[in-house]
Amino acid sequence: MKKSFAQKKLKMVIAIVISIGLSVQCVFAFGDYFRGFGNEGRTTVPIGGNTWRNGDEQGGKLTDNGIENWTSGGTGLTTYIRVANQGTIKLWLTIKVPVGTSEMELTINGRANKIVAEGSDGKDYYAGEWQVGSPGYIAIKLTGLQKTGDVFADVSSLQLEGAAINESTVFVKSNEGNFFYWGRRGPSVHLNYFVPEDENVEWFYNEVTVEAGKDVIGSYFMANGFGEGYFGMQVNSASERRVLFSVWSPFTTDNPNDIPADRKIELLSKGDDVQTGEFGNEGSGGQSYLQYDWKAGSTYRFLLHGKPTDNNRTIYTAYFYSPEESAWRMIASFSRPATNTWLKHLYSFLENFLPEYGDKEREVLFGNQWERTNDGKWISLDKIKFTADNTARQNYRMDYSGGVKGEYFYLRNCGFFNNYTKMDTEFKKAKTNTAPTIDFVNLPVAGNGL
Repeated sequence: MKKSFAQKKLKMVIAIVISIGLSVQCVFAFGDYFRGFGNEGRTTVPIGGNTWRNGDEQGGKLTDNGIENWTSGGTGLTTYIRVANQGTIKLWLTIKVPVGTSEMELTINGRANKIVAEGSDGKDYYAGEWQVGSPGYIAIKLTGLQKTGDVFADVSSLQLEGAAINESTVFVKSNEGNFFYWGRRGPSVHLNYFVPEDENVEWFYNEVTVEAGKDVIGSYFMANGFGEGYFGMQVNSASERRVLFSVWSPFTTDNPNDIPADRKIELLSKGDDVQTGEFGNEGSGGQSYLQYDWKAGSTYRFLLHGKPTDNNRTIYTAYFYSPEESAWRMIASFSRPATNTWLKHLYSFLENFLPEYGDKEREVLFGNQWERTNDGKWISLDKIKFTADNTARQNYRMDYSGGVKGEYFYLRNCGFFNNYTKMDTEFKKAKTNTAPTIDFVNLPVAGNGL
């Protein structure tokens, strides 16, 4: 039977539609195939917030834009990410080479691939594919092999895709809120002590031990924190350590020069060899510190006094006891205006204050915590809540933990370890504490101060 013109036309239309459909399918198929050679669908990891130099520290400058002026093959660069899944990772580097050609090597889990790059306009160079066997942190190590110009490369980011990469991959996503700085410092972690609300707390006592190897440069092991300040010990450099005591002004500013005269912290007295002044950048107020070469493995005692006065002020005084001297030292005594309170919001924390040391793990033990009321009653502080700062809460870093270790509370951060503690977890330790014996009447008063 002969087909009508209408039937022939319909058949032609169907054929065209099928042809178009196949073409579209082919386009999508080839698009999926070539997607790895563009940057669509990839996860971008900025170098500026996630990378550390090692080896020759003079051979490259790490900035918010990434690694710049990388001249030395002795300088290694390590970028850290944390994956939630096992599986494959495909990786590209965004590189520009100012002059000549450079050969580099990228290593993950002990397997290295070479990259040859040239051109100053910036390109994505494919580095290869790796298999990740389990969730956790991954170190991505870049080293320079040889170059024909003065600089190996400027490297701004990594591009990632694969089964191991998804929305749960952890790294510092952007510099919004200056998070390249905060992310490279690492997460700060805290112990918040449960304190009876119906008591007037006049004294806060704590003991601090930092084990050998955990006393990393840039660490602040803060023992006695309170609503208006903090008191603890630091590692400021390879040759300097401090005992630091600070009180915030009730006037909110990061610039101490902006504090009105009637809102400034007043120094009442200070101990021998104690330096005093003002601080800023993270709130502002009065600061004091004693340069003291405290030792890893030794236990140091911290005692804080806080008492309101009749003129709407509160006086805070800090004392430090070391086994090397077997005596209490006064650090300083400050008067805080527009404040009428006993000690409240007692806490301890661990932080790294130098971004270049944010890849180094540190840990501290806090033991035998007590508060003493204004009527002389000692109360053991045997329960805490573990918390962390906004770097952790933004899910930019997950190398943080805290809780109970035997008779101690502990805090641990940085170093990209995998066993983290869930934030806001509460811990209670066995009541093994023994109230300290302190001769309050004969505690030291002002030394060479005012």
